[in-house]
Amino acid sequence: MVAFVLFATIVYSLPRNRIVSQIDSDLAALATEVLTGSYQRAQDGRILFELPGEFNNLETASTFFMFISEDQETILIASANIQGFDGIFDPNGFSDEPVYNQVETAGTNLRVLTIPFAEEETGFDDTAIGYIQIARLVDSVEIFNRSLVIALFFGFAAAIGSLFVAVLLTPGSFKPLEDIANVARQITNADDLSRRVPDTGRTDEIGVLTRSINQTLERLERLFQTQQRLLADVSHELRTPLTTIRGNIDLMRRMGTGDPESMGIIQEEVDRMTRLVGDLLLLARAGAGGLPLAKAEVELDSLIFEVYRQAEIIGKGRVTVTLTAVDPVRVMGDTDRLKQLLLNLITNAIKYTPAGGSVSLSLSHTDDWAVVEVADTGIGIPPEDIPFIFDRFYRVDKARSRGLGGTGLGLSIVKWIATAHGGDVTVSSIVGEGTTFILSIPALKMEDASELETSELVSDETPTRSPFMTLSSPLRRLREESREE
Repeated sequence: MVAFVLFATIVYSLPRNRIVSQIDSDLAALATEVLTGSYQRAQDGRILFELPGEFNNLETASTFFMFISEDQETILIASANIQGFDGIFDPNGFSDEPVYNQVETAGTNLRVLTIPFAEEETGFDDTAIGYIQIARLVDSVEIFNRSLVIALFFGFAAAIGSLFVAVLLTPGSFKPLEDIANVARQITNADDLSRRVPDTGRTDEIGVLTRSINQTLERLERLFQTQQRLLADVSHELRTPLTTIRGNIDLMRRMGTGDPESMGIIQEEVDRMTRLVGDLLLLARAGAGGLPLAKAEVELDSLIFEVYRQAEIIGKGRVTVTLTAVDPVRVMGDTDRLKQLLLNLITNAIKYTPAGGSVSLSLSHTDDWAVVEVADTGIGIPPEDIPFIFDRFYRVDKARSRGLGGTGLGLSIVKWIATAHGGDVTVSSIVGEGTTFILSIPALKMEDASELETSELVSDETPTRSPFMTLSSPLRRLREESREE
């Protein structure tokens, strides 16, 4: 309201002052021109004037002038266009200095300039022998001023109305903010992250804020539940081996001698706890950003063969492990972490594949991506559990029973390593038929494979060998080693 009042004052006064100033300037210029004519007092006391030619018959409809005697009562000369005016334009304007006044005569508004004049010069002094009054109609200016005042009055009324409307609507508009504050206080006081801010379906900024806060609360609730489940799972995972160790120690104490079987069980449980603590430490350091990766160029195909050899040993006698296809691919990554990722995937596939089943491993180079596929013919994963299998300690019923061993952290580590290398892991599964994990990692742009392998494999001892005979891939080398064995 203060801003509007200041604006209205400026809008009203600035144009008005400019217009009046312009009129005064015109009147002063006209008076100067009129006074350039000669005038003097006659012997009989009359004042004789000789006006410029263009002022003898002033016919303009908006500007008038008159010469007034020194007694301020007698009009000596008046312009011919004065009609309907009785008397002097401005009876109060007589002074020793020029005076501007705005007067109303016969219902007409005039801006009048009164100037005293001397007998033999055009200057102003105490020997004035008369006065000249130059007047101009300012009715149009007054009409403009009145119209402007009316417009500003209606604008002021509209501003007042807007103020009252704002006062009425503001509480309702900001009530969602009060609800947000109340829910936040309730959550803080009750530690209840299941509460949500009421969503009215608004599409403005408050609606966006409400939905954002609800999403934040949902994420916080999920993280809090994950933390609680993590604590419970860690406690359970540690309690089971500790109970086993304690039972075997009590048995050996009662027997009075060490039992090799009990010692073996204790060793297994200690190893299991060591792996659990190691995996937890790894994930904790990774989540805190304290686990840097020693990235370098890695020949992923060679790494695949190393993992394949170990997988054959793990699944020997129970599950058949096959290497279906391997493309030469190089990636930028940490060799140890990538090997850990691949071992976790292949070990997980072997573990949940029944005896007599098979696990296949392949590597392909597709659209600047290195794609590793691990497929098994195991028991599969229910669709409702697939979104959660990368969560820590998440176990699917039957398929993730603790009788199969493991800590429940392997797939969480797989997910973190893939993400840290700019890649991702996806899974598809059919219950009773098997599961397929697909790892995608950005591949480096390699040189022409023929030139690369030729430069690596062709030696001075075999100068006559055909390049096609020397382009042996890791898969070919592995097959040759198998035949030799």
